[in-house]
Amino acid sequence: MQLFGIPNCNTVKKARDWLDSHQIAYAFHDFKKNGVSYDLLENWLTQRPWEKLVNRAGMTWRNLSDAEKAAVTGAPSAILLMLAKPSVIKRPVLVKDGTIISLGFDEATYKELFK
Repeated sequence: MQLFGIPNCNTVKKARDWLDSHQIAYAFHDFKKNGVSYDLLENWLTQRPWEKLVNRAGMTWRNLSDAEKAAVTGAPSAILLMLAKPSVIKRPVLVKDGTIISLGFDEATYKELFK
C-alpha cells in the first residue's frame, strides 16, 4: 500500500499517525521529492473525477491566477496542472494495488477500511 502526499501537510500527518498507531504498513510517496507521473495521474483520473483530485480549497489552487484556474476544464488540463504543481493534488491519496482506496483523511473512513 502507498500513501501519497507531502510530509508537512497536516492532513497527511494525521493519516500517517493513524496508520502508524494501528501498525498498518505503507510506503510513503512524497509528491515534492518524488514527483508524480503523467501515467499515475491518468490512472487516478479513471478512478476519480479531476474535481475530486484537484484540491480547489487549498492554498496552491487559491494562489493560481484566474486564467490558470479557468484553464482547468477537464482531465487533460488537470493532469498538466498537477504535474506542474503537485501540491494542488488532494491529499493524502491512499492506494492499494493501483486502486485509490481513500482520498483525503477521515478517521471513520480509515477505521472502516482497516477493520
